[in-house]
Formats: sequence, structure tokens, C-alpha cells
Amino acid sequence: MACPKLFLSCLLLQLMSSFLVPEVAHGRGLKVGFYQKACPNAEAIVKEVIGQVMSVAPSLSGPLLRLHFHDCFVRGCEGSVLLNSPDNHSEKDARPNHSLRGFQTIDRVKTALEKACPGIVSCADILAIVARDVVVATGGLFYDVETGRRDGNVSSMKEALNDLIPATANITTLKTDFAKRGLSVKDLVVLSGGHTIGTSHCRSFSERLYNFTGQGDPDPTLDPNYIARLKLSCKPNDQTTLIEMDPGSVRTFDIKYFELIAKRRGLFTSDAALLDDSQTKAYLDFQIKTGGSTFFKDFGVSIMKMGRIGVLTETAGEVRKVCSKVN
Repeated sequence: MACPKLFLSCLLLQLMSSFLVPEVAHGRGLKVGFYQKACPNAEAIVKEVIGQVMSVAPSLSGPLLRLHFHDCFVRGCEGSVLLNSPDNHSEKDARPNHSLRGFQTIDRVKTALEKACPGIVSCADILAIVARDVVVATGGLFYDVETGRRDGNVSSMKEALNDLIPATANITTLKTDFAKRGLSVKDLVVLSGGHTIGTSHCRSFSERLYNFTGQGDPDPTLDPNYIARLKLSCKPNDQTTLIEMDPGSVRTFDIKYFELIAKRRGLFTSDAALLDDSQTKAYLDFQIKTGGSTFFKDFGVSIMKMGRIGVLTETAGEVRKVCSKVN
């Protein structure tokens, strides 16, 4: 905004407008087909590698999708979740990220891309494309992925601890934290549907089984029959056992997890919280009633929005040669 005259008034307008901009930059510089000229086979290479991985390790679908989420919610979608730290203070060293898996798969994809197009495809973009490909591989709809992200060079355990939304979050916290990232209430419930694939450690929800209010009591909002079933596998203080988030449908991208939430069988407090808001509950009810008539398309739209959070583009950041370390 150029204003040679009325400088103070113009400056005031600029300051006011800065307060209206979302907390994080969203998607400037991203586009579908960003690598069309520099690495035209980039997405095909990712698809081939993921197809190979899914054929022998289908249980990695959920973890690979989760990597994209955990990357975007800390510092934005710039690959910082992949960085190692010599003093164990990177994002992956934060307790909520101890259960992350799939790093070797990302490295495998990166190696294939570096062989075909050295120094072109960022690790942040790999996470976004891989997330799409595992959704498709497990039965979800194909959606376009915007690319053009560059990789950051900072990864902080402290930031991960502060910024990742805990599984114990209530609906107020969920809505606030999504809104801070430019995501709507609809995005919140749609993206929660990603829990339809994958597993969780017992420790992420054990308080709901054994000590919800600190009095040795279970969570009254969780189906008591489901509590009894979960206790058979999850003993007190269990740190290692994995539980399917969507039992019987854990490797299929569908709406079954929404159905479980409606039956009070969502594993996490943050899932049960979707019943505490009229808008999120209405979305759940509609998808269940209509067999997920819009969910699969909605998911593509919402995850594309999420993929724009805090991106680095153009000359910002770098394109790492190895995803676990800066150049």
C-alpha cells in the first residue's frame, strides 16, 4: 500500500489490517503441479514407493498420515517433524511424538526422488503427497495436493509440547486451536475423521479407563462395555500396547470411526468432544445417516487447507537433501 499523502492515516490502516491477518501464513506460493517442469514424475515416484510399502506394511498408513498432521501443527507444514537433534531436543523427541512412525518410509521416498531429481522436491511436500497416497491406498478419494513448500531448519521439542493438541482436549480447546491455524469447525470434525485408520498406545487414553477425575474412576462419557473390552488389552500404566482406533476397519478409510464416536466408543477425549458441539455433532450425524456422502470429498478440501499452514515458499527455507538433517 503506497501512501505518500495522509501518511498517518495510511499507516493506521496498515496496522489495523495486520491484526486481521491469520496468525500463520496460508498457502502463498503453493499450487497443484508445482513440480511439473522441474520433476514431472515426482508424484508418480511417491505413489510407486508408497504402493510398495503398503503392500508389505499396511499398518503404516495411519502413522504416515499422522506425520503430516504433526508437522503442520508445529511451526507449519515445513518438514520440521522429520529433523533429528544431536541433543535430543527436536520435535520428534517431544513425548506426544514418541509414537510417531514412518520416518524410514519418508527417507525411502526422498532417496527415490533425489535419484530422479536431485535437490528439487522438499521433505515437507513429500509428507503432504504421502498423506494423500495413503488415504487413497486405504480406500479414500483421490484429491489434488498443492506443492511448492520448502523445508525449515528449526525443530523444537518445546514447541511441539506447546503446540500439539493433546488427546485430552475438550471442544473449546479444539475449536480455539484449529481457529488459530485458520481452520474452521467443519475442518476440525472432518480432519478428526482421519482417525479411521491407525492405532494408538494405551497411554493416550488410559486415564479414561482407570483414573478420569483422579479418583480411580472411568470416564462416564465412554461406553462402559467398551471400557471393559479395552481393559482386557490395556492394563494400568501400559506404555507399549497398541489399540486399533477403528476396530475391524483400521486399514480402511471410511466413516466407521464417526459411528464409533456416536456410540460413545471414540478412544480419545478429543474425539468424544465432537459430541459436545452442535455443529460437529450435526456433521457426524449427517455422515452416518448418508453413508459418508460428502466426507471423502470434504477430507480432501480440509487437509489441503491444513497443508497451507505456515508454509515456507520461494526463497524461504531450503530443500533438504536428507529429510532428517538440514543441508
